[in-house]
Amino acid sequence: MNAGNYKNPLHNMNNVTFDNLPQAVSEIHDKLFQIEQILSVQKGDQNLKVDEWFNLNQLCIYHPDKPSKPTVYGWVNGGKIPVHKGGKKLRFLKSEIDTWLKQGRKKTLAETANEAEQYLKNKKG
Repeated sequence: MNAGNYKNPLHNMNNVTFDNLPQAVSEIHDKLFQIEQILSVQKGDQNLKVDEWFNLNQLCIYHPDKPSKPTVYGWVNGGKIPVHKGGKKLRFLKSEIDTWLKQGRKKTLAETANEAEQYLKNKKG
């Protein structure tokens, strides 16, 4: 369907009658298909999106705890957070921050007990 040459007699949905209902449904179907195609392309573009860089302010806003700048400087100086330095500017890569945040998950008691048991077995053997 070429939108440039096509004139829709049902452009105003008030013109829908029982006689032209099948055509109206067909046109609605076509429009929905076109919308799905556009959304699919946009979603694909988001998946291909290049990794995002944060400056210090953006990191403070992005981080779930909303840390202050001095707190982040402390993390940087302590080597606790992944950071890239460009001159005096700090830059943070979103993917690295996401990975770092996920690593902060606290282990369950069962996981800790299992690790201790494995450590003792390896130490004895």
